Amino acid sequence: MTDIIIKRRPAVFPREMKMPRYREASYAGETSVLENRYLRLELHKRITGWGWGELLVGKGQDGPSRFFAILENLAEAHIAGHARPLRLEAKESKLAKTEASQALTFEVQSREALSSNHEGGPLLKGSVTLELPTGDAVIRYRMRLVAQAAIELRSLRGIWLRIGAGSFGSARHDAIFPGIDWVVGDEWSSGTDWFEHPEALRVAPHPYKVAIPVMALSHDGVAISLSWDPHQSALSHVSRIRCPQPVFATPNFIDRMNHHLFGLMLPSARWGLRENQLEADPPVPVPRGMRLDLDAAISVVNGTSLDAVVEWVRRNGMPDPGAPRYDWEDALDRIAEAYNSHLWVDGQGWGFRGRGSPNVPRFVLDYARHGRCADTARGLKEKVAWCLKQQGRRASAAQRRRAMIDDAENLLKLQTPEGDFPFDPAGRHKTNLTEKAALWRPLGLPGDSALDLCATASIALLQAGEKLHKERFLEAARKALEFAMRFERPEGGDWWETPLRSPNLLAAGNAAIAYYLGYRDLGDERYLERARHFIRCLLPFTHLWQPMDVSMIYNTKPCFNSTCWFLSDWTSKHVQWEVLSVFHKSDQLGIDWAKVDPEIDWETYQRGVTTAVLRWMIDHDDPQWMFRSEFSAEAVREGAWDTLFADTFDPVNDTYGGGPIMPEIIAANVQIVMKRLARKRPSKRKPKST
Repeated sequence: MTDIIIKRRPAVFPREMKMPRYREASYAGETSVLENRYLRLELHKRITGWGWGELLVGKGQDGPSRFFAILENLAEAHIAGHARPLRLEAKESKLAKTEASQALTFEVQSREALSSNHEGGPLLKGSVTLELPTGDAVIRYRMRLVAQAAIELRSLRGIWLRIGAGSFGSARHDAIFPGIDWVVGDEWSSGTDWFEHPEALRVAPHPYKVAIPVMALSHDGVAISLSWDPHQSALSHVSRIRCPQPVFATPNFIDRMNHHLFGLMLPSARWGLRENQLEADPPVPVPRGMRLDLDAAISVVNGTSLDAVVEWVRRNGMPDPGAPRYDWEDALDRIAEAYNSHLWVDGQGWGFRGRGSPNVPRFVLDYARHGRCADTARGLKEKVAWCLKQQGRRASAAQRRRAMIDDAENLLKLQTPEGDFPFDPAGRHKTNLTEKAALWRPLGLPGDSALDLCATASIALLQAGEKLHKERFLEAARKALEFAMRFERPEGGDWWETPLRSPNLLAAGNAAIAYYLGYRDLGDERYLERARHFIRCLLPFTHLWQPMDVSMIYNTKPCFNSTCWFLSDWTSKHVQWEVLSVFHKSDQLGIDWAKVDPEIDWETYQRGVTTAVLRWMIDHDDPQWMFRSEFSAEAVREGAWDTLFADTFDPVNDTYGGGPIMPEIIAANVQIVMKRLARKRPSKRKPKST
């Protein structure tokens, strides 16, 4: 490795160097550059010291020539007793090059100090390093600071990225903050499109609410992202105080500026900071000698914000979900036993709270035939026989055919000439919650379009057309899929209680299924790409990390909105049944997403969401679960609700609640996971002798 010390020199620029584009920093005439074929980061020196940076990116083969973002400071600290934040700057820059990468290191210190307990020197000293690998479109940021005196810290801004500043301004295709926000077009992050205050404000959310530690924004075919390790120890003396604070504003409404802001700072809403505030009040005490560290990465890909999130998954891999709470076969036995005992309501069927249904879940039929526990299987056979008797004679093939035709014909009557299936809040989409919301403002207006409404109708029409060989049903499905090509963000899946056009997980799953069936039945390759796009749309709703003290990996957010504007805020709570229903429905239709989209490890993903939901199951013998339960019913304490699972999980308070749900969807996904694991086990058969 060769170390080069770049000393102060006159303002003489290389032929290819121009004056900095950023107009809000005084330039001292010195510039250092990190560059490869993807990115160019020009680090400039102010008259007070290094520095700030200007990031140029490439698209296709044109090289890093497009001015995209400003790195405003190397770091900046606001310390109690100082009227303004203090920039951390350096007198010199040090460039180190190897075949693998090039890195610029700055020995920084706070620019001024007026402290009664410190004799005029810098309050913070340390280093900031920016590293660019030779063959990768990523810049790594490392901040290592040490307090030179006892201070009270209001904020320490590490990487502070102003995207579009001095170039394309607030123009943008879309932006994603996983688990928190997904904006398109001219929408604002933290907007009231899908929330009312105070839930709408999500500029600096509690880190535990962030599903994936990455923020992404795209413009003109290029997506930029800021990512970080949420497990990094921000303060050296407290190992359990972790999680830097992400800051997300697009456009930059924090500074009322015509660009976008991605930031990473200390402290966080996990420790010392109030949620959605950018300064600690009261300030956080930092003793002399304490280290303050922060690592992050800037990445660039061609495409949209979703492509940037997918790239994060490719780089980091689908995380291991760990061992399930119960062994898979044990989990299935538990659920089957529950259906054979306390989840059976005499005279009604399967259910609880004195209400049951004679509808027979598929997993019950399977267990009655092949279940591991003979007594449970025998009991379920008797209950299945009773349910079938209550249902009367099963419909004949002709009757089932007639019912499918009638359902498809009714859908044709609802379809517009353009192929849409519009929202009808006074008719077929009327619910108590849509009416309640309309007293304030409607969840959707009559005639509004949404992806999920087209997707669910398309699935029914494609199934009818394929099974009945009816071309008009297939053609109607094609029209609906073509109409829905205008939608890029998944919307409309929880139309019965949430704003119709808000980001939604269930809509993503239904659209992925609809477009894959369209590809399979209609042979249009465009539909295959759309299926891959929408199944990948599950990722921004899914927690692909978890902190040390809360188990929540592979939990999912159902949507980024509030029920009825004022009720449940779904960026603050997790829901698991929707993602499970997507994979159950996919399996029933013969769709294997691991084969459809092999670039993403969907088998691990499904095993992950199924492993996660086992944590949600009520078990009165588990004192740890009962301690985190919001349920207070006597039935829970006595075991009458065992194996039911919670509707919601609060990641900040680590509590389960909401209305309990029957566990058949868990059993169905457990069966899918067991089937896949069985295929991977080496065969125990002895080879035949020859």
